[in-house]
Amino acid sequence: MTEDDGIKRCEWPTGDPLMIEYHDIEWGVPVHDDRKIFEFMVLDAFQAGLSWQIILKKREGFRKAFANFEPKKVAEFDEGRIEELREDAGIIRNRLKIASTVGNARSFLDIQEEYGSFDAYIWKFVGDSPIVNEWKRMSEIPATSLESDAMAKDLKKRGFKFAGSTICYAFMQAAGMVNDHTVDCFRYREIIDSY
Repeated sequence: MTEDDGIKRCEWPTGDPLMIEYHDIEWGVPVHDDRKIFEFMVLDAFQAGLSWQIILKKREGFRKAFANFEPKKVAEFDEGRIEELREDAGIIRNRLKIASTVGNARSFLDIQEEYGSFDAYIWKFVGDSPIVNEWKRMSEIPATSLESDAMAKDLKKRGFKFAGSTICYAFMQAAGMVNDHTVDCFRYREIIDSY
């Protein structure tokens, strides 16, 4: 898809400035910072059943509500804080997703302790190197993969909720564990060249 600026992009940003900015700067760039990894995991879990556009519009609200995505702080949220967040119009006020974010933060910390960092744990699902796909059309891109299946299974075993294979694959795309930009998108080659 070519926007008004003449740049060839993936189809999904659909002219929305926020989506275009996210696509052009963040999506598919390998992430190795634990706080940023946690942010993407939280946002992808909240996206389940919703559009990414809605999540991006509320991203600042999520950042404020979830202590700038610091897992240690989120892990300390109690029932009172969970109930407060159910009243926060700046986020998606789904009680199960809010409560699971707190539980996931605790499991995240357990993995950090076991592996030294969450990054060291999560990247093992792709052999510590991004998977570079060669999709010509968005319709070719799968919703899951063998890697996301394995990730979801292990995360669930470790206590994570809202971490099914589809959510894990969306996370892998966001965090650059897979390069799912279509081959004609300007970011496809830029990201590969940055490895």
